[in-house]
Amino acid sequence: MADGAVPLLAELVRTGQWRERVSARARRVSLRVDVAEGAIVLVRPVRVSEAVVRAFVIKQRRWIERHLATLMPPMALADGATLPVLGRDHTICAMPTAKRGVWTEADVLFVSGATEHLPRRVKDWIKAEAKRTFAAWAHEFARRIDRRVTRVAVRDTASRWGSCSRDGRLSLSWRLFLAPESVARYVVAHEVAHLRHMNHSAAFWRTVRELTAEAEPARQWLRRHGASLHRYT
Repeated sequence: MADGAVPLLAELVRTGQWRERVSARARRVSLRVDVAEGAIVLVRPVRVSEAVVRAFVIKQRRWIERHLATLMPPMALADGATLPVLGRDHTICAMPTAKRGVWTEADVLFVSGATEHLPRRVKDWIKAEAKRTFAAWAHEFARRIDRRVTRVAVRDTASRWGSCSRDGRLSLSWRLFLAPESVARYVVAHEVAHLRHMNHSAAFWRTVRELTAEAEPARQWLRRHGASLHRYT
């Protein structure tokens, strides 16, 4: 299959995280994760066209993105670890005797309290900051299209980065706070645009582009690197 069938596949081929195998016993195209090889494996019958395989890969893009995270070593939220905050690397620094909670100075994320509580404190800080930041962006975008956001929640979702209900409630993955700012803003803008169009029509995408000029680069970033955000535990 051509490497350029989908951008994500091209990236997996480039990094050696993609394998294709022909099986005489296979009756259909399928995917599996081979942790030992560190790759996603596509198994295909002997007689199947490239067009069928290409269509299958495109349809299964979200499955591939989700399971790609299992091939990456987890990144612990620990003293000395590097954490991207809206895409900017910060070094986590434990401050056992401090009583300031969690705060940033320059590119350092300081964490008060006992070291054993550090991962929970960092994650709580990310969620709180993500909710505050995303809510501010959401209300800004909503005002620009004369719509109203009624609530913004942050969750740890695996299958989608965000969602929007007809009554103005937005739900966003807190892990977006670890992505570049333009990517996180795009997802918020995408969900707010659904307040005008509850579909993915041409009119919807015009509204997204009205809210952000970074839509396409952000979508490409999520396709190629989104799974890496699930490494942080």
